[in-house]
Amino acid sequence: MNYTITYYNEKVQEEVLGLPAGLRGRYFALTDRMELYGPHLGEPHSKSFGDGLFELRLKAAGGIARVFYCTLVNQRIVVLHSFVKKASRTPVKERRLAEMRMKEVKKHADSR
Repeated sequence: MNYTITYYNEKVQEEVLGLPAGLRGRYFALTDRMELYGPHLGEPHSKSFGDGLFELRLKAAGGIARVFYCTLVNQRIVVLHSFVKKASRTPVKERRLAEMRMKEVKKHADSR
């Protein structure tokens, strides 16, 4: 049951690779699990928003980060956006950006 993880664009990939070392290590540990078992890791590792959008919840010595992603047919996971949290709640603009990108990705996938 192998899943493939891709990125919305190169900038998103660079954002993820630019996370502080502890958060980046946590990201790779969790995405390794996602490639094997799928996108639904469950809390505290991931959370579903119920509309096809998920967040990977990263916590390490470097702080707290969120990585938004969605799934497509044929066991594909697309990383849409990431950011380091500075407040207890996820800013609305961060989630809206991920939702907009998810709609674009799914629209493009449906038109194939």
